[in-house]
Amino acid sequence: QVRLVESGGGLVQPGGSLRLSCAASGFIFSDYTMSWYRRAPGKERELVATIDSAGGTTTNYVDSVKGRFTISRDNGKNMVYLQMNSLKPEDTAVYYCNRRFLMVAWGQGTQVTVSS
Repeated sequence: QVRLVESGGGLVQPGGSLRLSCAASGFIFSDYTMSWYRRAPGKERELVATIDSAGGTTTNYVDSVKGRFTISRDNGKNMVYLQMNSLKPEDTAVYYCNRRFLMVAWGQGTQVTVSS
């Protein structure tokens, strides 16, 4: 069965860094473009970053995180990562991974809290 498990969130001060991980199973991971999404309190889920199935030909980021976040993947481990630097309070949200196309059931997400 398809499963997405996010981890790596936590509490950090503004300007700090976190690396999120997403472990995928139940589908041919290397066939799919993958994305990170986030949902802040009281807001809709937002597409944050996307990486092509090969792992680097194409990456895309929402403007608010460009230059600060980096998405990567390891197809040998069925993992997607999101390196988050220079974190801001407005980055506070629950972060999720999923396939960019033909999405599957959402995992539980991982909480990122940026606060002083």
